[in-house]
Amino acid sequence: MRFHELVAAFAGRRVVLYGDLVLDRFVLGAPKRISREAPVIILRFEGQRDIPGGGANALANIAALGGIPLPVGVVGDDEPGHALLAALRERGIDFGSILVAPGFRTVTKVRVLAGGPASLRHQVARYDIEDRLATGDARLQRILEALRQVGGQAAAAAVSDYGYGVVWRAGLSTLRAALPTGAPMIVDSRFALDSLLGVDGATPNLEELAATAGHELTTDEEIGAAAEALRRKMGCRFLVATRGSHGSTLVEEGQPPRHLPVYGSDQVADVTGAGDTVLATLTLGLASGATPTEAAALANLAGGIVVTKLGTATVSPTELHRAIDLAPFLHD
Repeated sequence: MRFHELVAAFAGRRVVLYGDLVLDRFVLGAPKRISREAPVIILRFEGQRDIPGGGANALANIAALGGIPLPVGVVGDDEPGHALLAALRERGIDFGSILVAPGFRTVTKVRVLAGGPASLRHQVARYDIEDRLATGDARLQRILEALRQVGGQAAAAAVSDYGYGVVWRAGLSTLRAALPTGAPMIVDSRFALDSLLGVDGATPNLEELAATAGHELTTDEEIGAAAEALRRKMGCRFLVATRGSHGSTLVEEGQPPRHLPVYGSDQVADVTGAGDTVLATLTLGLASGATPTEAAALANLAGGIVVTKLGTATVSPTELHRAIDLAPFLHD
């Protein structure tokens, strides 16, 4: 089957991941008692897990699916930065093109999870450590140099913009110039999607799409129309709008919108990082010769798989092959 062949072709495909690298830190604890100082639960610390998040989660997904990620981003010369690089090393990811910047605080999202030995752990608190590279920061020139170095080695590029200043127009144009002719570039941007032009595709979630439309989107028709309007504004060839438990919607130049149902159960366990998985799978699919329709279908499957897992997670080729065999909408 064509989809199985595409997943097999993921192996060894080089994909640039340009964007904001985040450390997802999970602090695990068991409930102890209610504090006498305030109406809060006291947890007994049981452990900590450090997992690549944000653009680094997309990196981890590319690697887990058999691709070779070429990362361009920034971490601080601090404990979270070293922890994130260690997590990438454990996954076999070469991080030589990542800038380690003294004075920059590695973006870290700390989630506190509580639960007993026989129960699921639930998130009870979260705090974010954030920093941003300002426009004109001299360190951005080193980002451009890294993009020039790795762009020519790739079959495609994924851009993950969480708003921390690593992604900007000069970076996109530099990456585009460095990529081989015909290599697609796909962007996922939290806040600036309609200003990041010159890409081939984009992957907004429903909230981001509604923000660009200026109103709530509820029906397939409204979502398809808003996605097509954004695609035209960006001047890109296609756009995949992710819709959580309602699957995704693909709009492509010259084609009517196509709505892909969610794969598996619509009972979502955890949406953390699902957009990163979609971006990684979509881009890797295109790098392997998939059409936008085929790549969107594979990304839709990957998104449906990853939301059944707790915390920041990845998808394997084995899981994707199984989903291809089981997904009804691939066999209609």
